[in-house]
Amino acid sequence: MKQSDMDTRSAARPRYVNPPALAEPRGYSNGVAYGAPGGSVLFLAGQIAWDAAGRIVSNRFADQFDQALANLIAVVAEAGGTPESIGKLTIFVVDRAQYQAARKEIGERYRRRMGRHFPAMTLVEVRALLEPGALVEIEGIAWV
Repeated sequence: MKQSDMDTRSAARPRYVNPPALAEPRGYSNGVAYGAPGGSVLFLAGQIAWDAAGRIVSNRFADQFDQALANLIAVVAEAGGTPESIGKLTIFVVDRAQYQAARKEIGERYRRRMGRHFPAMTLVEVRALLEPGALVEIEGIAWV
C-alpha cells in the first residue's frame, strides 16, 4: 500500500472529542475531528447552557449564551484548538426579540471568550430546542 493511501485511510477515521468538564453526551459526541494534512477539521455539536452536571445554568438569555459558547470552546480546547480555530458558528435561538434585547451583554460576553475573532456566523430563530428551558444552542466547525 502506498503512503498516500494510508494517509487517506487514517484521515477518514473520526476522533471523538468529549471533554470531561462537560455533561456526558448520550447518543452523540460533542465534537468529531477528521484528520487532514496540517490539522483536523472539527465538527462541533450544538451546545446549550448546561453545566457539568447537565443542568441549565440560568433562565437569562445572556447567561445561557455565555455558557453555551464556553461549552463549545471547551470542546475546541480539548481537541487542541483555541477560539481562533473556530471558522463557522450557527446560533439557534427560540426568541429573536430576546436575543436582540440582550445584544449588548451578549457582545460583551462574546468578546471576553472570543476576543476580536469573528468567524462566519448564522443566526436562526427556531420554534423550540430539544432541552426544556434552553433558549440558545450554538454549533460550529473548527480547524485544529
